Parts: sequence; C-alpha cells; structure tokens
Amino acid sequence: MLFLNVERRIAGMSLPFENIKVLDLTRAAAGPFCTMILGDLGADVVKVEPTPKGDMTRLWGPYDHGIGVYYLSINRNKRCLGVDFRNEAGLKTLRRMAAEADVVVENFKPGTAEAMGLGYDAVKASNPKVIYGSISGLGRTGPYGTWPGLDQIAQGMSGMMSLTGQPGGEPTRYGVPIGDFTAGMWCALAITAAVAQRHVTGEGQRVETSLLGALVGLLSVQGQRYLSGGDVPGQAGNDHPTIYPYGIFEAKDGPLNVATAREEHWQRLCAVMELEDLLDDPDYATNDTRMQNKDKLRDVLNARFRTRDAIDWTKDLMEGGVPSGPIYSLDKVFNDPQVIDQGMVEQIQHPTIGALDLLANPMKMDAMEGKSVRLPPPLVGEHNEQVLKDYGFTGEEIAALANSKAIGAETGENT
Repeated sequence: MLFLNVERRIAGMSLPFENIKVLDLTRAAAGPFCTMILGDLGADVVKVEPTPKGDMTRLWGPYDHGIGVYYLSINRNKRCLGVDFRNEAGLKTLRRMAAEADVVVENFKPGTAEAMGLGYDAVKASNPKVIYGSISGLGRTGPYGTWPGLDQIAQGMSGMMSLTGQPGGEPTRYGVPIGDFTAGMWCALAITAAVAQRHVTGEGQRVETSLLGALVGLLSVQGQRYLSGGDVPGQAGNDHPTIYPYGIFEAKDGPLNVATAREEHWQRLCAVMELEDLLDDPDYATNDTRMQNKDKLRDVLNARFRTRDAIDWTKDLMEGGVPSGPIYSLDKVFNDPQVIDQGMVEQIQHPTIGALDLLANPMKMDAMEGKSVRLPPPLVGEHNEQVLKDYGFTGEEIAALANSKAIGAETGENT
C-alpha cells in the first residue's frame, strides 16, 4: 500500500485514487497542476525532477527560504525522485517505473518523450493498461505540432487576450497562467475518466490536451457568438458582454461587483437602491435597451453607490436577492471570514521552511474530509530510496544508481 495514505488507511479511511500510482514526468506549470490534482485525490504521485536543481519553477522568484513560490504553489501531495535525464541508467529506471505505473503524465515538447524511450507507444508496449496523459502547448499534431507553447502564447492564439482588457485598449493576459492551469485541469479530468473506464474495459489509453485547446474550449458564449453569427467580440472591460447592469461599480470606499443576470435581479436592484423610477423608464425597460444606454445608466447607479461602502451595499443587495460583492486585494481575500471558514488555506510542515501555508483544493468530498494538503512540496530527490523501493528496486540496485549519479538529491536550498 502506498506511503502517502498510511495514516488514513490505519484510521479506516480511503481516498478516491488511493491505489493509483502516478509517474509524473512533468515540469513547469500545466503538468504539475494536473498531477497535483491527482495527488489531492489520493494518488501516489512520484514527481521526477532533473538533478541537481530540479523543476525550473524552483528558481522562479519570489522565494520562500530559497524555494520559488511558483513551485510551492503547484506541487503539494507529491514525492520526489531526482534523476539525471542524461544518464542512460536514469532513463532505464524511469522506463522500469513506467511499466509499473497506473498513470504516466508528461508535458515535454512533442517528440521529446519518444526520444527518451518514454513515449506512449513504448510505455504501452510494457504496460498495456497504462493511462498516458500528455499536455502540449498547441497540440501534438497539425502544422504547429512541433512548436513549443507557453501560457501567454496560448492566451494570445486562443483569442482570450482579444477579449480581455478595456474597450479600445491593448489585448490583456489573465492575472494567472490560465492556459497552464486549465490544461492541467482538463488533463486531470480526462485521466479520471480513463481510470473509471479502465475499471469497465480493463484497458488503458492515451489522453491529451494542450494549452491552446484548453483555452479555446473555454471561449463558451464568446466563441459561439462567432460560430453562430460571425460576430467577432472585442474587449468588454469589466462589463458583461451581453448583460447590463453586470460589472464593476463605484462604492464609497472602492469598486463593487454587481450582477443582474436575470430580469428579477434588475427589479430587485432598483428596489434595494430605492431607484424604482428606473423601472418605468423606457431606456431601461429590457436588457437590450439597458445595454444600449449602459453609459447613462452606469452614471445613475454610481451616483447612488458612492454614498455607501462596498461591503454595506453587498450585505443589502445580497439579502435583497442581487448577486454582488466587493473586489478584494489578496491581503483582504485571505483575511475574509468566509475564505477562512471554508478552509481555503491549509498549513503543513515543510522540511526547510517549517510551517507552510498552501492553497487547499476547492473540491469538497466526504472522502477528503476537508483536508487536501497531506504532503508538502518535496525537496529535489527527497524520497529517492523510498520511491524506488515501492517500485520494486532492491537496496543494491538503489545504491548502484546513486553511485552512478543516475539518481541524486539537492542537499541545500535553491538560490
């Protein structure tokens, strides 16, 4: 049984993926985000990092005790095996592990895994039941199939940046690498479906996605506007592209989000704000007319919103049935009583940092019992011996790999 879940097993509990072994060959963001989700669900994720410095994100500042916070943010619930990818004995070790794994995940540039003997066909030949997850930048095939892909490139090529930002302004990237993270989520979902299907068919399969595909798949109504009517939406700023009033307004102490998604929301908004006369104004009679006259309507609403603080408006509007909320900076987010009550941050002991606060998995499941962070982000090669023993390597074999420097560990903090 797997190391990660020993304490839960003793207590008679189980996690959804408790018996799933994941060989994680990913690095940077999209792949590690995918495997972190699998680890949150209970899989034994062995993160393979190149020695001596490990995943590149360890060196992306800012830093916490010499470790990049980017790395810390997306690598919980994993064990780490440090391998020299230029050492044939190291690659042979990974091939042997791939033959025993339930799931293998990689996000190398297309063709790289194949060159190392770790591509899908090679792994499937030794492990027919393997579920092999791949994340590429732009897709494995097609005219761009060999191109590398990074989040901002995919944001631009997907059309997402053309929809984001102020009207008339320059295209704008998201504040987080949404292409990376959504690709990781899509891949984790596909792997989960493949695991379920394997219980029925007994067969493994390849699953894959790309940063470009992940974002195009999120275009939703904006994409459908083009597909159905040839409309090419532009930037809508902080307003909803087709509904008004739905966006940012100006309270006394700062910005406020208000969303009148339905006609009754509009009616309730007018009632709470004591602006019932607007309901009789033909300029605001329907959503279409409100969209046509939204600049004038925004001025009317803001004049009233500026008389009170955002949180005061929020309480009255929410109690009156109108979705709304203040716009927080991150210091306010992590001190908000609802965020605290919902356990959106969990603390764990890290071997060099000590007490480490991490974002929790937002999924709520009885099996997870409200605690998603069970292992801290690992040090490079921290679990070499333990991992290899779990994969059937003898003490003599492990010693030989260490002596040949096929495996290794980082003994100090990254700088």
